[in-house]
Amino acid sequence: MKKVLLAIIILAAVAALLAGAFGPSGAKPLRVATTTGPHAELLYAASEMALKDGLEIKILEYDDNLKPNDLLLSGDVAVNSFQTLPYFESLVADRRLPLVAVAKTVVFPVALYSHKISRLDDLPRGAMVAIPNDPVGGGRALLLLAKTGLISLRDGAGLQAALTDIVANPRRINLVEVDAADIARRLDEFDLAALGSIYAVAGGLIPDRDAIAGEGVDAPYPHIIAVHAKDKDNPSVKTLIAAYHSDHVKDYIRRRFHGAVVATW
Repeated sequence: MKKVLLAIIILAAVAALLAGAFGPSGAKPLRVATTTGPHAELLYAASEMALKDGLEIKILEYDDNLKPNDLLLSGDVAVNSFQTLPYFESLVADRRLPLVAVAKTVVFPVALYSHKISRLDDLPRGAMVAIPNDPVGGGRALLLLAKTGLISLRDGAGLQAALTDIVANPRRINLVEVDAADIARRLDEFDLAALGSIYAVAGGLIPDRDAIAGEGVDAPYPHIIAVHAKDKDNPSVKTLIAAYHSDHVKDYIRRRFHGAVVATW
């Protein structure tokens, strides 16, 4: 009996030591939902830094954009990281969800590409310029063209900017709406094209090398870290954010994605 009791005590001591390796108080791992791909990769990079501060992160990857928010609402995860801020804000407002964004992470930037010019000053009058034909991609393209001075948009056009919002076009450029998935393949047909980084890379373009101009860290569609409102001040969440916003993760982004993903910090 004494031997059994001693064994139980030893096992309990070992378990306590192992638990303590994951945090000063033996806290459970922080469960984070994300989508497979760059968002998951960046969380794994951040988890390396978080572990140095005593926080273990359990990353759950999914192939759809619905599951991470469902898990956050049900309490099965404490955090998710995958969605853009405008999408999140619209979802929360429409469904009155008790979720909050606690940090920005990265941008998948829209940029301008060309096989005919290497700088915008060389864009000819009356140039043919391709932009995505979907509302989000097209709106971002118009905002970028306005930022570079090629066009001007009416006040308040915002993220929903459309061709009808153009109020000045000094170079008389011709804007052509094209399916985003086809723009890179058809780049030779245009003098200039606006394209999101996912489609650019799929079409053989490298943003760091090929983009003439692009969105910066202040891009209108940053991705975010989201939590349930009750967890916004959770110390583990703050540790995750600090780990994500580290030089280690920023260097990983730069080396791994070559401008297709840009850190927001």
